[in-house]
Amino acid sequence: MARYGVENFMRDSDVSRETCERLALYVELLERWNRRVNLVSKRSLSDIWRRHMADSAQLRDVIPRYDGALVDVGSGAGLPGLVLAIMGLSNIHLVESSARKCAFLREARRITGCAAEVHNFRLGDDASAIDTLPKAAVVTARAVSPLANLLDIVYPIVYDRTCCIFPKGARVDDEVETARLRWNFELRRVPSKLDPSGVILKIHNIRRREI
Repeated sequence: MARYGVENFMRDSDVSRETCERLALYVELLERWNRRVNLVSKRSLSDIWRRHMADSAQLRDVIPRYDGALVDVGSGAGLPGLVLAIMGLSNIHLVESSARKCAFLREARRITGCAAEVHNFRLGDDASAIDTLPKAAVVTARAVSPLANLLDIVYPIVYDRTCCIFPKGARVDDEVETARLRWNFELRRVPSKLDPSGVILKIHNIRRREI
């Protein structure tokens, strides 16, 4: 398979060269920091523009117009939240429990000049920390947890009109079936542009099931 690089990304994601230059700074920083902080798997670094940049960037076309904040839960290396912020989405908040990863996110924010806010806590550990977040119009989470558990995690910041955007892999049907045992929600599936077995879940109107 031919190497997928920044030029491929710029073509497929329809972004400006300036945005790609800022993303390239982010990629370079991620590769340096990954030697001492486990941000992404070492194996994925060889295909970082496809596996991480393009995979995150494709969410831009799935996210609806929103009035409020986009909260990226379990942001880790900033995927997808920081990528979306660099691409120009507004009012983005990155929630990450690891202090070391938050240090990386703040440095990546500085060198790329994007305006994302970084929050160092784990949802559920400190109820008062949730008060530091604005109203979440959109919630994103990538490779955080199976869907049933993920809904448990994000439910404290979800409101009536919140739209959750969750990329999932080949086991998505099993995850949805398990989640529906505990949750009611409206669901739309959007095929991934990068992974034939992948799908992006677009979830609204989340409610706990009465058991």
